[in-house]
Amino acid sequence: MPDSLHHPAASGELVDYFVERDGVKCAGIHLLLELWDAKRLNDAAHIEAALKAAVQGAGATLLHIHLHQFSSSGGLSGVAVLAESHISIHTWPERDYAAIDIFMCGECDPHQAVPALRDALQPGTLQVNEIKRGIVT
Repeated sequence: MPDSLHHPAASGELVDYFVERDGVKCAGIHLLLELWDAKRLNDAAHIEAALKAAVQGAGATLLHIHLHQFSSSGGLSGVAVLAESHISIHTWPERDYAAIDIFMCGECDPHQAVPALRDALQPGTLQVNEIKRGIVT
């Protein structure tokens, strides 16, 4: 949820960051990405740049990126913490596989983060599954 210091509702009024997609009111859209035959999965600087590009593409607000590289495989686990939620990544370079979660609320479009990740990691196969979280009935 965006920081009230940077939002028009800083006056104390509550703002609803739930979204409406395809006629469904929900907390946000959660994308689960499966990348197979992907490249540069052990390159921390490249992954960080890809996350930043994905955040920008989605129109989100980056708060912090944290990446951890495992010495045993060179794989990475990390998260871009957003005012609107997060993008997380876990890589298995030994299998050329990456699992990425993109969850966003508000005006951001998580689908617009996908092209930057595709361009950076160049997967042979990319699967995207969408889940609407917090559906209001």
